Amino acid sequence: MSKIRIVDLEVRYHVGVPDEERAQAQRLLISVEIGHDFSKACESDRIEQTIDYNQVVTELLRFGEGRSWRLIETLAVDAAEMILKTFGPHSVTVEVKKFVIPQASYVSVVATRSLPM
Repeated sequence: MSKIRIVDLEVRYHVGVPDEERAQAQRLLISVEIGHDFSKACESDRIEQTIDYNQVVTELLRFGEGRSWRLIETLAVDAAEMILKTFGPHSVTVEVKKFVIPQASYVSVVATRSLPM
């Protein structure tokens, strides 16, 4: 299985337990690892045979519009499930980084989802 990685995509989503924190969209970094067999794409050199990572980025940039989450755990799972459903990879791992603890570089949550065998 091969992988496509998108690392530290900057998004602005409404997320946080207190209502005040969710009131304003905040900066998050999202990393995605997509497990997919793109051997056919390598043979044909055609984007239709793989997962177009530009389309994944476009969907993630739009994903927060009109939505909010209390927990980044829920956000990570929702994003992973959206990618799985929309793009049909074998598996997807999503990491969400949040910058709310001054003493830490960031807090992150990682969620992995895959198609049933």
